[in-house]
Amino acid sequence: MISHSKHKFAKYFLPDQKKAKRRSFKKAEIIKSIFKLTPQLKKLGENKLAYIKTYGCQANIRDSETIIGILKQCSYDLTNDQTKADLIILNTCAIRENAEQKVFGELGHLKHAKKKKDVLIGVCGCMVQQPHVAKQLRSQTKHVDFVFGTHNIHMLPEILLSLEHNKRNFCVFSEEGKIYEDLPVTHTSTVKAFVNITYGCDKFCSYCVVPMVRGSLRSRKKEDIIAEVKQLMANGYKEVTLIGQNVNSYGIDLYKDYFFVDLLIDVAKTKIPRLRFTTCNPWNFDEKIIVAMVKYKNIMPAIHLPIQSGDEKILKAMNRTMDINKYYEIIDQLRKKLPSVSISTDLIVGFPNETDEQFAKTIEMYERIKFDNAYTFIYSPRKDTPAAKIDDKICLATKQKRLAQLNELVRKYAKWNCDRYIGKTVKVLVEGASKKNKNVLTGYSPEWKVVNFNGTAKIGDIVEVKVLTSSRFSLNGIQI
Repeated sequence: MISHSKHKFAKYFLPDQKKAKRRSFKKAEIIKSIFKLTPQLKKLGENKLAYIKTYGCQANIRDSETIIGILKQCSYDLTNDQTKADLIILNTCAIRENAEQKVFGELGHLKHAKKKKDVLIGVCGCMVQQPHVAKQLRSQTKHVDFVFGTHNIHMLPEILLSLEHNKRNFCVFSEEGKIYEDLPVTHTSTVKAFVNITYGCDKFCSYCVVPMVRGSLRSRKKEDIIAEVKQLMANGYKEVTLIGQNVNSYGIDLYKDYFFVDLLIDVAKTKIPRLRFTTCNPWNFDEKIIVAMVKYKNIMPAIHLPIQSGDEKILKAMNRTMDINKYYEIIDQLRKKLPSVSISTDLIVGFPNETDEQFAKTIEMYERIKFDNAYTFIYSPRKDTPAAKIDDKICLATKQKRLAQLNELVRKYAKWNCDRYIGKTVKVLVEGASKKNKNVLTGYSPEWKVVNFNGTAKIGDIVEVKVLTSSRFSLNGIQI
């Protein structure tokens, strides 16, 4: 492994928000073949069990897959039973205050668990990249043994080794970020996988901490992405999802004439059976993406287009300068050229000083588009973001009432969209037995609909299912 001797593990390295905001716009350093463990590091986890709990988005899920891959290289076995674990890692999310509260609640429970058993407890991910959270962890959670950030997952073996000599290890760096290739990965599924195409973000929406906790936009080389997809195919994977904070931004930091739609086409040409991508922000949406989705049938007809609000003044205050009519045009083009497409979005209710009239525009937009699904949230102020400094005169009760009204529409049109599949046949990638009924199989349709069905298919099969009934967010049928 790369030596990190300049960072003496006995000391604390806490994040710096001002440093995290800086952008030099230089090409990210790509580091390969870093992961070479010494015999001592390979034996760290012998006869030990590790438990990983993941909060947040696809990026965090993918990071946890790397963490698990690293731990397995260190001889740890994984357990789903937290009480049996010798090592517990919480991979955290910082997008909302509620996410942080859940983590601190979990750490409260772990404090009592640690009194019963000698267990190492670590916290990582986006949450710890915030200085105020890192300081709180350091001062108020003495039972937390180690903390590492989004930029130094690869250092996990050395951090664990350092705990043999130091009581605690807080090692969180604030930087624009590098790209580490060739790190070991253990995917949570045997049939579908996330593939990072970018890391970080340079958009700086006024409410969002992601640019600070994830670093600057860094695009992976197209050759590395395509090689990863081909390797997944060789290992039997049927579906990949290209992920990034904003996949539309792929390539602008790395190439002069090769961008997301070019990568999308090249990955589709690998003939992976199913190809998806997220998140695809609408303000720099390239309509060539629609053309590619029509031409390459293995690009699934499902798209997530976060808009956040139906009011342009609110969008401007969010630093998301999106013309609502342009957004409608994108939706209309998608549905015209891909009639089966499903469309989902993100919406924030109660952005500081949002008026009743402005909220009404979000409702009007939802009624017009009739999204298949939406992830809805009450605005949560994030420390050191521009929006958090606004004197907000809207009370929580008003925001909660608005959220309830919006969620009624989400449920209404989710069911309306699912009902349209009744009597139709859909192709389902089988993922296993339903959690609610082990005698029922489950998987996803191309349109990202959960399909529960009776049949004899095996995990990884793509089978035809006739839809007989629907619930609010899923379809039910029988294999034909």
